[in-house]
Amino acid sequence: MFHTVAVISHASKVMLKILQASLQQYYLDFAEFEDTLKTFSKECKIKGKPLSKSTCGSLRDPKSLKFQRDLLAAFDSGDQKVFFRLWEEHIPRPVRDGDSLAQKLEFYLHIHFAIYLLKHSAGRPDKEDLDERISYFKTYLETKGAALSQTTEFLPFYALPFVPNPMVHPSFKELFQDSWTPELKLKLEKFLALMFKASNTPKLLTLYKENGQSNKDMLQQLHQQLVEAERRSMTYLKRYNRIQADYHNLIGVTAELVDSLEATVSGKMITPEYLQSVCVRLFSNQMRQSLARSVDFTRPGTASTMLRASLAPVKLKDVPLLPSLDYEKLKKDLILGSDRLKAFLLQALRWRLTTSHPGEQRETVLQAYICNDLLDCHSHSQRSVLQLLQSKSEVVRQYTARLINAFASLAEGRRYLAQSTKVLRMLEERLKEEDKDVITRENVLGALQKFSLRRPLQTAMIQDGLIIWLIDILKEPDCLSDYTLEYSVALLMNLCLRSTGKNMCAKVAGLVLKVLSDLLGHENHEGMEDILRCFIKEGNAEMIRQIEFIIKQLNSVWEGGGMLEKLSKESTCNAGDASSIPGLGRSPGEE
Repeated sequence: MFHTVAVISHASKVMLKILQASLQQYYLDFAEFEDTLKTFSKECKIKGKPLSKSTCGSLRDPKSLKFQRDLLAAFDSGDQKVFFRLWEEHIPRPVRDGDSLAQKLEFYLHIHFAIYLLKHSAGRPDKEDLDERISYFKTYLETKGAALSQTTEFLPFYALPFVPNPMVHPSFKELFQDSWTPELKLKLEKFLALMFKASNTPKLLTLYKENGQSNKDMLQQLHQQLVEAERRSMTYLKRYNRIQADYHNLIGVTAELVDSLEATVSGKMITPEYLQSVCVRLFSNQMRQSLARSVDFTRPGTASTMLRASLAPVKLKDVPLLPSLDYEKLKKDLILGSDRLKAFLLQALRWRLTTSHPGEQRETVLQAYICNDLLDCHSHSQRSVLQLLQSKSEVVRQYTARLINAFASLAEGRRYLAQSTKVLRMLEERLKEEDKDVITRENVLGALQKFSLRRPLQTAMIQDGLIIWLIDILKEPDCLSDYTLEYSVALLMNLCLRSTGKNMCAKVAGLVLKVLSDLLGHENHEGMEDILRCFIKEGNAEMIRQIEFIIKQLNSVWEGGGMLEKLSKESTCNAGDASSIPGLGRSPGEE
C-alpha cells in the first residue's frame, strides 16, 4: 500500500513539472518568442525535463492562415465579392457589429474597393464595373455604414458616391496617394493577426487580464472624453459650414455690386430699394429688423457705417484657465472629512463652477468635474460623494443639493447626472424625506425640474409617483416659498406633458381640480396657464372648452377678486363636481 502511494506521489510530481514546462512553452509559442522557445526546448531535453507533445505544434491554425492569405489576395486584386464573402464567413458578427476598430476598418475597406478601378486602371476604367462598385459602396453607406455617419472622421466620405470625379476633389486627395493603400493593407494584416491570436490566448494570460477590471472606470472616462471631443468637432464643423455659406453669399453680393457699378457707367441709377435688398442679405438675422427701421438708404454712407460697425472685431476678454485640482484627495476628504470640511469643500466646488466665466473657462471646470466623476455617479462603492445627500448634517445635505442643482443647470451637467437613475432615486428620496420647506428641498426640487426636460427621467418620475407627491404639496400653496411653488408647478407641468402623466392625474381628478383652482386664487400665477394648456393638447372638445374657461378667468381682471373667491369657494365645496364651475359639466351641443 505504501509503495502504491509513493508511486502515485512521484507520478504527480512528474505531471506537475510537465504541466509547468508546457505552460511556459505554450506562452512562448503564443507570444512568438521563436528563438527563446528553441533554446527553452533544447535545455529541457538536456536537463531531462519532458514537455507535453500536445503543445509542441504551433498555435496558428492552418485554416486561419489560408483564410488570411486568400483575404489579402482578394484585397490586392480588388475582388470585393470574394473579399467580403470571406470577411463575413470568418470574422464573427459580434466583432463586425460591436468592435469599433473592426467597424472603422471595414468602412475604409469599402472605400478601397469602391475606388480600386480609379487607382489601378491603365486607361479609363470600365464604366459598368465602376458603377457597380460605387453602387455597392452606396448601399453599404445606407445600411451598415450608417452607424458611423455621426463620426467626424468619416463624414466627408458619405459624399463620395455622388462626386463625378473623386480623383481631383480636394476632400478625397488622401485616398489617391500612393501610401494610402499599403497603409490600409498593413492595418488589415495587424487586425487579422490580433484577431486570430486572441482566439488562442493562453488561459493564464486570460486570467491575468481579467484581473484588470479596475481599468474599466478609466476606459469609461476616456470614452466620455472621446464622445465630447466628437461633439465639439461637429459643432466646429457646423460653424465652418455656416462661414462657408456666408462666404458664398458674399461672393454673390459682390458680383451683383460689380454688375451695378458697370450699369452706372452706362447711366443707369441704383435705387434705394435695390441697395436695401443687398444690405439685408449682408447683415445677420439679428440686425435685419433694426436695419429696416434705422437706416435711411437715401442718405449716402449710413448703410456702410452700420455694416462696418457690425463687422468690428469684438475684443475678447483674456480669461485664464483655473488651476487643476487633486480630485482623488478632494473626494476622499468629502467622504471621510468632518462635516465642517465637507461643507466648505462643497461650497468651494459650487462657487468654482458658478463664478467661472461663461464659455471656455466654465466648460473646462465642468468637464474636469465630469471626467473625474466628482459626484461618484459611476462608482459602485457603498461610500460615495452622492451619499452626502443622506448626511445627518443639514448643512452638508443643503450644500450637496446646491452643487447638484448647479450641475443640473448646465446641459452637460444634466447629461452626466442622467446617465444613471441612481442620482434621480436619491434626489426623490431626499425630496420626500425633507418635511420642511427648507433650502435643501428647494435645490433638490430645482434639480428634478431640470431633470424633467429629459424623456427617460420623466418616465421614471411618473412611475415613482412624483405627480401625486407634487399635487399633495401644492394643496397648501400659501405655506410654500415662491421658489418651491414655481418649481413644483413647472415640474408638474413637464410631467403632465406625457400621456402617462395625464392618466396619473385622472386617477385623482377631484384633488387635481381643487389644487388647480386654489392655485388660480394664489397671488403667484407663474406657470399656471402653461400647465393648463398642456392638458388641451390631447383633450377632447368638451375638456378643451372647460380648460379654456379656466384660463379665461385666470387672465381676466376682476375687481376685488370677487369672482376668483367665488370660483375657489365653489371648487372647495364641490371638489370633483364639474358642474360647480360655470361652463363646466355640460353635454356637447348644450347652450
